[in-house]
Amino acid sequence: MATRDDRPHVLVVEDEPNIASFARMYLEAAGFRVTLAARGDEGLEAAERERPALVVLDLMLPGLDGFEVTRRLRQGGSMPIIMLTARDDPVDKVVGLELGADDYMTKPFDPRELVARVRAVLRRAEAAQAPVDGAAAPVYELDRLRIEVGPREVYVDADQVALTPKEFDLLATLVENRGLVLTREQLLERVWGYTFLGDSRTIDVHVRQLRRKLGEACPVQTVWGTGYKVPARR
Repeated sequence: MATRDDRPHVLVVEDEPNIASFARMYLEAAGFRVTLAARGDEGLEAAERERPALVVLDLMLPGLDGFEVTRRLRQGGSMPIIMLTARDDPVDKVVGLELGADDYMTKPFDPRELVARVRAVLRRAEAAQAPVDGAAAPVYELDRLRIEVGPREVYVDADQVALTPKEFDLLATLVENRGLVLTREQLLERVWGYTFLGDSRTIDVHVRQLRRKLGEACPVQTVWGTGYKVPARR
């Protein structure tokens, strides 16, 4: 009888065999079950069929590129995604984050760092999905905006607004600390759970997305040269 494999499942979609092999070796040594795919369309099919805990996704792939795979995965849910690219292009990073990638690494990279990133992203995803006591879960109301922490839902007036997990966490963190200015580094630590290589553009991209989705109801204010805040009273 086949035994059940309870190890966290990571799908690595990477068309460079050496990188894929090293990623699998280090991830398996760290206790993960790993599936490999070398094409974007194959990776998308594997993700939809097997529903892994996390996807490590190369940007430049045959079949479908990483942007399109991310876009399609985000249409079907909030599966954590770490995007890989050989190009250290800020535009690529911004586009990837706006599509909903949870993290972004530039090749070449240290496989041990990949393992650390995978663990950190999974910790955040597990914390976001953990059940919350409905009686204790706070609900924040700021003018037209309503944030229900338990079910992780956001409303503008009576209309629910779909946010990515990181967008929700960022908004909730700022609202929970109303009146305080949080630096980009503090937000990276609290929302992502580790230092994101000092790349503050990650926060800026997510704030821009919050403002686009929430419109005039978005309470987040920029404190130039420092970070962001939600005013104590609205």
